[in-house]
Amino acid sequence: MTATEITTSIKDRTATLKRVFDAPAALLFEVHSTPEHMKQWWGPQQWPLTTCEMEFRTGGAFRFAMTGPGGEKGPPFGGRYLEVTPNTKIVYDNGFLDDPKQETMVVTLTFDERADGTTVLTSHTVFASVSMAEEHIGQGFADGTASSLDNLAKYLADRRR
Repeated sequence: MTATEITTSIKDRTATLKRVFDAPAALLFEVHSTPEHMKQWWGPQQWPLTTCEMEFRTGGAFRFAMTGPGGEKGPPFGGRYLEVTPNTKIVYDNGFLDDPKQETMVVTLTFDERADGTTVLTSHTVFASVSMAEEHIGQGFADGTASSLDNLAKYLADRRR
């Protein structure tokens, strides 16, 4: 599996993406843990992460925002880290911060290192409602996440050079 495997279900309110990276789980976990790393790869291509505030620990908060190719600012979003298990799992909730009525999604990232030193990264998102799933999936949530994973693969390859 070199490309990102994507499965979505509006009925089940889920989007799951899996990708194999030629990197150990500890490195993949590390590049999710600091703003310095996250700003280098997180977000769809053409919409980089330009605001990245993180208190990376269970119970800690984060706040992100992206900027588009023409300089347009995306709405801020964020949430709390619900579980941080080093090199294994990150669970967080996430929603738009400008809208207090906005529903949140829960994202679970797992890092499954294999014997050959590669790691399967699985991103499993559960949306709060069917309507939230319809909106996000319909607006390209899975493709945007896959684009971000493409950025991550390039970032890791550049770090190894």
